[in-house]
Amino acid sequence: MSLDVIASALHADLPPLLARHQVPGAVLAVYADGEQIDLAHGVLNIRTGVEATTDSLFQVGSITKVWTTTLIMQLADEGRLELDAPVRRYLPAFRLGSEAAAAAVTIRQLLCHTGGFEGDLFTDTGRGDDCVARFVASLGDTPQLFPPGTMLSYNNAGFAVLGRVIEVLHGRPFDEVLRTCLAEPLGVRAFATDAYEAILHRAAVGHIRPSAGAPLAPARIWSLPRSNAPAGSMLAMSAADLLLFARMHLAGGDHLVSPDAVKAMQQRAADRPAPGMPGGGWGLGWEILDDGGSVIGHDGGTIGQAAFLRVVPDRDVAIALLTNGGDAASLYWSLVPPLIHALTGVRLPPPATLPPVPAPFDASRYLGVYSSRVADLTISQDAAGRVWLDDAPKGIFTQLGPPSPPQELVHLTGDTLIARTPEGVVHPVYAFLGADPEGRSLYLHGGRATRRAPSAGARRV
Repeated sequence: MSLDVIASALHADLPPLLARHQVPGAVLAVYADGEQIDLAHGVLNIRTGVEATTDSLFQVGSITKVWTTTLIMQLADEGRLELDAPVRRYLPAFRLGSEAAAAAVTIRQLLCHTGGFEGDLFTDTGRGDDCVARFVASLGDTPQLFPPGTMLSYNNAGFAVLGRVIEVLHGRPFDEVLRTCLAEPLGVRAFATDAYEAILHRAAVGHIRPSAGAPLAPARIWSLPRSNAPAGSMLAMSAADLLLFARMHLAGGDHLVSPDAVKAMQQRAADRPAPGMPGGGWGLGWEILDDGGSVIGHDGGTIGQAAFLRVVPDRDVAIALLTNGGDAASLYWSLVPPLIHALTGVRLPPPATLPPVPAPFDASRYLGVYSSRVADLTISQDAAGRVWLDDAPKGIFTQLGPPSPPQELVHLTGDTLIARTPEGVVHPVYAFLGADPEGRSLYLHGGRATRRAPSAGARRV
């Protein structure tokens, strides 16, 4: 199907889709075999009514991790860094809660989320150019969940560490390296590494629901702390400029990174931790989105903004969708997988679905509290035998809207459960892994591992 035909259909489809999923504004860019279309609809801020345009900036969130990985691969190309070297070769003072893990964890393990330490840490260490260094220095008491290299668990803090490695080897702040080594050579025009730059452009603000059932409202905070910039706390750009980055990868690095590095990033380096969990696994920086490895990409979520990047390397196709609130995941599923299929014939695996008749299961080993610095996750069972997950956020995550109501979980496969009620069109999936001396699961895994709290036993309500 030609891009002209697709563009005509999208011009008609995008407005009602945004209305259906209550997304205030979105920008979509589609590249295929040398041609590109860019579309925008809605508003950047429902309070001001400023319209979204194709050159508007949206936060790309954790898609930044692929940019950070590319900077690491540049250093490897230049012989200044070895992927399988321990982090301490470049950061001798690096510390974690486990001395053995801090001494052993490698650059490669951080790139594919197998570092094993608790990763959703968003300590605000200020706005100065030393904020990443100060963040990494604060990790000395970070709990080690499992030995490095033994399990996939999404890790934001690990990418802040990688950002600090980049700073040390370049002798400059991360944001400056990102701009001079990638954004400027790519010809990126609409690009901001903080709110001070973003205000010079047509920039989106995130939208959240202040309380359960309330209408969307502009978020009171524009971004997460700068200390997490290498993990994706505040980078913003247009969808068209994000595709300049994707097209560089489609072109084998285009002299900014070697073809071998581009290929290495796309190869599976870590598998999903349990059957039934979505996705195919992780490469270096890239998420592998299907079992065949034909589609790679990354999502990004910040305060009321969500971004999606999909790349099909063998078909020279890339798609970027940037949004600023509402049910962005459902908008993605309505738009992007059908576009990929129309352009390439590749079908992305759909979200997990409920079994037609959920089977009875013994939940006793799952019950209890799983705790991190982000949230306490409580698994309980009521008098009728139904199993529930209650997610109580902590810290900065309490500012992202009202807590989710408890989710009822039913059996999917093995030690994997699925939420009965979807979030939009997606039923969240959770795996229960490992075993303590009493046979209870050690981890609740929903993309990142959360360890059972030491005093948490079975809980029935």
